[in-house]
Amino acid sequence: MSIYLQLFLTFLEIGAVSFGGGYGMIALMREKSLANGWLTADSFLNMVAVAESTPGPVAVNIATFVGANSGGVLGSLCATLGVILPSFIIIIVIASLISNLMKFAGVQAVVNGMKPAVTGIIFATALSLLVKAIFAVEKFGEKVAFSYSTLIIFAVIVAVFFAYKKIFKKNINPIFLIIISALLGLGLCPFIP
Repeated sequence: MSIYLQLFLTFLEIGAVSFGGGYGMIALMREKSLANGWLTADSFLNMVAVAESTPGPVAVNIATFVGANSGGVLGSLCATLGVILPSFIIIIVIASLISNLMKFAGVQAVVNGMKPAVTGIIFATALSLLVKAIFAVEKFGEKVAFSYSTLIIFAVIVAVFFAYKKIFKKNINPIFLIIISALLGLGLCPFIP
């Protein structure tokens, strides 16, 4: 199977079985990307940071990056098309045929039942990315390589977030947090491991 077809089918599967948007897809994208050898764990972590800081949906950004990394421009097109096609088709079907679907109690119950699971998946993904960034550990029992610079950056960002919220009584714009993180990374990482 060509790399382009493999990228398309893999991301089509991810787009078809994921629920909860881009953040709900990150865990499955990571698993598939590592299993196929398209990215290393470190490059996936870096790519999530870049995908978060660039405009557009995070799932599309991740798919585009993985596709470009594995198959160039055509690979990025195949991966991106694969990840957005299921949602596109589902939205068209729902909008045109079943516009009143949510009025049924059974459908509401299914959606309400999926919300905690999606929340758990997103939380588990965020926690695993944080542990990987700070401790460089993916599996229990691996040797820990503690990153002081990452811990300092994380602590500063959390402090800035809560201080801003307390002082101004509103959330800080995430773009400012990204800029602060980037500047801290440039300033600290070359000097602190």
